[in-house]
This record gives sequence, structure tokens and C-alpha cells, in this order.
Amino acid sequence: MSYLWEQSEWPELTWDEARLSKLLATVSHDQGRLQGKMEALGFDLRNEAHLRTLTEDVIKSSEIEGEDLDREQVRSSLARRLGTPRKNTMRN
Repeated sequence: MSYLWEQSEWPELTWDEARLSKLLATVSHDQGRLQGKMEALGFDLRNEAHLRTLTEDVIKSSEIEGEDLDREQVRSSLARRLGTPRKNTMRN
């Protein structure tokens, strides 16, 4: 996998709008289905899934910048800021 700015066409990228629209519609539909399933899980599992997703987003974003953050510290910081329990049930 390479990053967008590593593409030879950067920054003059082109795309197929019809194909992209179909992909975005599929993603939007899948997000809606996932959200419905998450609501059925219950509050604690939803919070854990949300915290896990945010933690992974921060970790991956930091990797782009060449930073190596401690996953547990990121999770704890996010949990504290979101006011959610810090009990770690994450599995890598």
C-alpha cells in the first residue's frame, strides 16, 4: 500500500466519478447496516468499539507522520477525554 502523495500522478490525480460514486454509495449503505448492528449490541460494546476505532485512527495517523505512539496510552487518553471506562478489552 502506498500513500496518496506517493503516487506518481500526485498532485494531478484523476478519477472515474461514476465508479467512485458507486463505491461511496456502497460504503454509505454498509455504514448504515453496521450502525444498526452496533445499536443492537448495547451501550458498553458500542463504546468499546468506538474507543477501539478512535485508538486505531490515532495510531495509524501517527504512523504516517513517523511517530510511534503507545497504543495503551492513546486508548487511556481517549477514554479519559470521552468519559468512558478505561477497562481495556482490546485485542490486537
